[in-house]
Amino acid sequence: MLARSLRRRFLSSRIYLFLSLLGPGIIAANADNDASGIFGYSLAGAQYRYAMLWILILSTIALGVAQEMCARMGAVTGKGLADLIREEYGVRVTFVAMFALLIANFATTVSEFAGILAATQIFLGSTARFVVLPLVAIVIWAVVTRGTYKRLEKILLGASLVYLLYIVSAFLAHPKWGDVFKETFVPDFKSISPLKDYVFMIINVVGTTITPWGQFYIQSSVRDKGVKASEYRETRIDVLFGAFFTNLVAYFIIVCCGATLFAAGIHQVDDAGQVAQALTPLAGKLATALFAIGLFNASCFGAIAVPLSTAYAVTEALGWESALGRRTREASLFVGTFTFLIATSALLVMLFPKNLTTLILLPNVVGAVLLPIVLILMLRLVNNKRLMGEYTNSRTYNIIAWATTVILIALSAILFVTAIHPM
Repeated sequence: MLARSLRRRFLSSRIYLFLSLLGPGIIAANADNDASGIFGYSLAGAQYRYAMLWILILSTIALGVAQEMCARMGAVTGKGLADLIREEYGVRVTFVAMFALLIANFATTVSEFAGILAATQIFLGSTARFVVLPLVAIVIWAVVTRGTYKRLEKILLGASLVYLLYIVSAFLAHPKWGDVFKETFVPDFKSISPLKDYVFMIINVVGTTITPWGQFYIQSSVRDKGVKASEYRETRIDVLFGAFFTNLVAYFIIVCCGATLFAAGIHQVDDAGQVAQALTPLAGKLATALFAIGLFNASCFGAIAVPLSTAYAVTEALGWESALGRRTREASLFVGTFTFLIATSALLVMLFPKNLTTLILLPNVVGAVLLPIVLILMLRLVNNKRLMGEYTNSRTYNIIAWATTVILIALSAILFVTAIHPM
C-alpha cells in the first residue's frame, strides 16, 4: 500500500510539473498557423490538391528540432536568442539577424490584420474595417502590455483549442481518404510543371511552418516562464507535441481545400477569407463559418505572438529590459516596439485593404529565404559547450538542422534562378 501511494504521489507530482511547464512549445508552434499560414496551406490544397502533404511530414521533424534547440537554450542559459547572438557575435551580426527578422515580422503582422479583416467581413461586411480592426488592435495591445506572462499564456493556450475547427472543416469537405493517405506517403510529382511554381509552393509551406520569429519567441518565452535546465524534460515534450499539433492542423487545412477548391477547379484565391466563402457551395455554410472563425482566431493569435517576438528580439539585441508584466517606464523600448507594430499594421490595413493580398503570402517566402541565417546562428550557439555544457546538440539533431538549412538555401536558389530563366 505504501509503495502504491508513493507511486501515485510521484505520478501526480510529475503531471503537475508537466502542466505547470506546458505552454511555450504549443503556443510558439500554433502561432505559425496564422493568417498567412492558413492562406498558404489553402493555396497548396487549391493548386496541388494533396500533392503537398508529404512536405508536412518533413517540416514537422524540422520544426520540432528547430524549436527544441531554442527552448533548450532558453532553459539552460536563461537568455533569449537575440541576447546570445549579441553577446557571442557582436553588433554587426546581430544587426543582420535583426534586419532579417524585422523584414519578415512587419510583413507578417500586416498579414495578421489583413486576416482579421478578411474573417470578420464574412459576418459583418464592410463595417468590420473601421470598427473591428481598431477594437481588436486595442484589445491585443491591452492584453499584452497590461498583463503578465502567465495570464497571456492561459489566453493563448485556450485559443489553441480553436484550431480544432479546421479538422472538423476537413471532414465536412468529405475527401476521399484513400487518396489523401496515398499522396501523403507516396508524393505525386506529375503536377510539378512549371518548376518555379512548385518550388514557390514548397517554400511557402515550409516558410509558414518554420519561421524566423518563432525561434526568437519560443526561447524568450521559456526564459520568461522561468524554466530551468533541470525541468527541461517536460518542456521538451511540450515543444515536440506543439510541432506535431500545428502541422496536424495544417494537414487538415490542405485536405479541406484539396477536396473542395481543387475539385471544383478553383485554383486561385486572394486571401483566406475568400477561401472560407468559396467553401459554402462546396461544403456548406457550417464549413465556411468554422473556417472563418478559425481564421479570426489564428490571425489574432499571430497578431499577439509576432509583434511580441519582435519586441523581445529588438530589446534583447540592444541589451534593454524585455519581459512581460513590466511597466512602460521599466521596459519602454519593449512596449514601444510592440505598440508600433500593432498600430502601424492595423492602420495600414484600414487605409489600404485592397492592396495587401501579396503581403499575406510574402511573409512565408521571405521567412523561408531568411530562415537559414537564423538557423546557422542557432546551430553555432547550441553547439557551444561553454554556453550549453552537456546540453549541446546530438549528432542526429545536427544532421536534421543542417539538412534543413541546406535544403532551404537550395530551394531559395532554385526559386531565384527559375524566376530569371523560367523552366
